[in-house]
Amino acid sequence: MLKYETQKFVEEELSNMTMPEMHGKDGNFQYSIKEMKITELNLNNADLRFQPDLGLLFAAENSSISLSFQRRILYWFLFDEGIINASAEGVNFHTVLHLTKGETGRLRISNITCSAAITKLKAKFSGTLGKVYDFIGTFLTTGMRFVLNKQICPILNHAGLVLINSLMDTIPVRANVDNYIGIDYSLLTDPVVTEKSLDMDFRGMFYELENENETLVNNAVAPIIKENDRMIYLGLSEYFFDSGLYSYYKAGIFKMNIANERMPKDLELLLRTTYIGTIMMLNPALMDAPISLEMEVTSPPRSAIKTSGASVVVDAVVTVMVLPPGKPPVQLSSMTLEAKFNAKVSMKGKKLAFHVDLRRFKIYSNQSALESLALIPLQGPLKTMLQISVVPLLNSRTKRGVQIPLADGMDFIEEVVEYHNVISNVTNYLKGLRDIIEGKSSDESENTTHSSSEALNALIKSSVNFSET
Repeated sequence: MLKYETQKFVEEELSNMTMPEMHGKDGNFQYSIKEMKITELNLNNADLRFQPDLGLLFAAENSSISLSFQRRILYWFLFDEGIINASAEGVNFHTVLHLTKGETGRLRISNITCSAAITKLKAKFSGTLGKVYDFIGTFLTTGMRFVLNKQICPILNHAGLVLINSLMDTIPVRANVDNYIGIDYSLLTDPVVTEKSLDMDFRGMFYELENENETLVNNAVAPIIKENDRMIYLGLSEYFFDSGLYSYYKAGIFKMNIANERMPKDLELLLRTTYIGTIMMLNPALMDAPISLEMEVTSPPRSAIKTSGASVVVDAVVTVMVLPPGKPPVQLSSMTLEAKFNAKVSMKGKKLAFHVDLRRFKIYSNQSALESLALIPLQGPLKTMLQISVVPLLNSRTKRGVQIPLADGMDFIEEVVEYHNVISNVTNYLKGLRDIIEGKSSDESENTTHSSSEALNALIKSSVNFSET
């Protein structure tokens, strides 16, 4: 697919080739050639492959170009004008795109090495004196072949350094996820190019918007991808999940207060029954006061990725309080909550989405083992409360998805998620490269103040492997 799109793009660029007007004089022979048009282009034996330590190599051997020119010729007193139909054979060119990390952390084409040659150019004259001028064809075609040779590489250089780099600019590397955190997934190093793959190591680091310099240290093992039978592999380490959870924790959003209309009646009755003795000892007048639950995560949640799937462990403190009208809340109990959530990962379009389910739940008292035994009846109702109130709230955020760094016009179409050291997927082009670039230019002309890349939801610590398939 990548080879097909590249070949198609090169054909479109070369088809737009223009040649400056040629004019000259040799004795009594004067000529002028202009308005070159490519009528047919056949890139035979085109090949796209990785060039180790450099980037991508695109080459075409023994290709052909059919073209036409407008001629004006004066020979002695004879004046003629018409069309020259020419065919270039043995068109060969080799182009190497040197890939590096740009100043902003984006993938860039830093340089292009190009060589091009046309072995033979034949010309056929039309018009009244067409056959008469066939004998000067060698003189004209030599000049035209020289000019064509000089046109191919500049066109390919412009296509890579300007057009494709402008497409790379649509890949955002730093953006706000929401009102609390942002994400930085700029390249850490230059891409590593082997014979079979293009490996890119992204930062994938979340940060709190209010304190961008305080981030989680990355101690995770970098994903290693050995397969190469798919177009794109996206490897995610635990650092992605942990850095996002850490940033949200530092932003202080892992807090919840359940009281009044948010408190389920059955749960309130159970809490009141459980702590009736405590209430009576504190103040019997509090018997009819509302009861609240305050939940606060005490440390950054931790993720784990195993062959069985991804999970997140959360430690929190649950405080049971009674709310006397017009007076400060009175604490009845404080307990520790340990919960484990299963996380299911899916990919669609440019989004990496998550769905969590509560797998394990445990509460125990911070004060005594005896009180922990008394809390056993609360296990079921509190777990149900989490499943009804907290889990849907989490999924409402995670289902929005996390945008991953693909250029405009590229999307994931076939989902293959595996849980071990990486999460893999395959992508495809929804539009041709030319359509993508022209669409971007059109959007910019309509609104020059509009950013070409939307603010993202998030991304991850990742290693991307582009295979040749």
